[in-house]
Amino acid sequence: MQPVTVVLICIAVFAVSAASAGFIGFKSGITYRKKIAESEIGSAEEQAKVIVEEASREAENKQKEAILAAKDEIHKMRSEAERENKERRAEISQQERRITKKEENLDRKTDQIEKKEERLNEKLKQAEETKSEIEIIKRSQLESLEHISGLTTEQAKVQLLDSLEEELVHEKALKITAYEQQLKDEADRKAKEYISLAITRCAAEHVSEITVSVVPLPNDEMKGRIIGREGRNIRTIETMTGVDLIIDDTPEAITLSCFDPVRRETARIALEHLISDGRIHPTRIEESVEKAKREVEQKIRTEGERAVMDLDVHGIHPELVKLLGRLHYRTSFGQNVLDHSIEVAYLAGIMASELGVDAKLARRAGLLHDIGKALTHEIEGSHVEMGVDVCRKFKENAVVLNAIEAHHGDVEPKTVIACLVQAADAISAARPGARRENVENYIKRLEKLEEISNSFDGVEKSFAIQAGREIRIIVNPDQIKEDRMVLVARDIAAKIENELDYPGQIKVNVIRESRAIEYAK
Repeated sequence: MQPVTVVLICIAVFAVSAASAGFIGFKSGITYRKKIAESEIGSAEEQAKVIVEEASREAENKQKEAILAAKDEIHKMRSEAERENKERRAEISQQERRITKKEENLDRKTDQIEKKEERLNEKLKQAEETKSEIEIIKRSQLESLEHISGLTTEQAKVQLLDSLEEELVHEKALKITAYEQQLKDEADRKAKEYISLAITRCAAEHVSEITVSVVPLPNDEMKGRIIGREGRNIRTIETMTGVDLIIDDTPEAITLSCFDPVRRETARIALEHLISDGRIHPTRIEESVEKAKREVEQKIRTEGERAVMDLDVHGIHPELVKLLGRLHYRTSFGQNVLDHSIEVAYLAGIMASELGVDAKLARRAGLLHDIGKALTHEIEGSHVEMGVDVCRKFKENAVVLNAIEAHHGDVEPKTVIACLVQAADAISAARPGARRENVENYIKRLEKLEEISNSFDGVEKSFAIQAGREIRIIVNPDQIKEDRMVLVARDIAAKIENELDYPGQIKVNVIRESRAIEYAK
């Protein structure tokens, strides 16, 4: 509804109301009021027309402004849309150019790959042809070589492998020799230094004992008194002591024979008492033998305590001290075992001090290393096993037990002290004059030594020299090359170690020489 219409309606309503009121209240002024109303209506209509016109103009202006604003907005949107479209078209064009370039590159690379494949195929074909030609040439050369050498391919391979093996043996022998020489030089230098120092500081006597003792007599008449009536005195002595009395033509002497040095010593002391006393009869013989046994027992304890005190080794069980004393009457290859044990203890202690090892423990191990020999006449078995058992029974140190077990190589040494005892034992036993052995066993050992050496292929002859401490081996130069001499010497030494028992060490000296002999006529 238009504003003008509303105004007119309001005015009409107002006029009607006023007319009604004037009609009711003032009948007399109707005419006047009618005129005023008509004039007011006329002015209102004019105002309404003016208002309507202004409103129409204002609406038209606003409509025009709105249209203009909409047009501006549409123009802006269109411009922005065109700009965005332009940018997108530019990006699309750029991407199209990139894609086109990539396609061109791919096409170019594809062409190159195809060309390379063609070249490779050609090269492979040429390689196959070349390989076929090489195989043909190789077969022909092999046939020619087989024809020239008179060897088949397998025979040539065997010969080549043999030559390579000889070269490797040569290189191995050279390296072994070089390493051994280097180690030996260093080890020998240090070992000689320590051992020479130990030996110079340990001065021990070597006394060879045999299984017989000689008792001097004041005169030959004493022989008859010792024999007694019908031989009863000599039978009593032999029965009580277990010793054989040898009464022969030797002037003023009686020989006592027994493998047990304790029994032999007991008989000697008892016989000396009887001779000095002059009363020789069975009852007196029994008293003298009992007294001699007590003296020997006291001597055994004294010798054991002396050894312990001299070496400054304390805490040894009294039974072990007693067994040490019994070693005073025990010999090994003519060497007194107690003196040998004391010497080994001194040597091991001195070398232990030089190496910074416990010297007291080394002396203890050296003193007890041969203690099993005090029981070898009573119990079956090796002196090593018996020594370990008796020392373990009396709670000896584990280091000492290992030194006893290892001093003859029965087990591997686990400590430095065990190695020192082993070395000291070898030094004491290998000294010139320290030990002797039965002539028959000595000859058998030398024969066995030469037999072992001669059992190897390529050995022409061998000679045991230096009292069996060196074996000199002459080899055939055609069968054993110079680079194999080291290996042959090592194999012979290993076999000697496994099959032969011997004191000290044996030097294996392999000699190879070539001789050319011609006669001038």
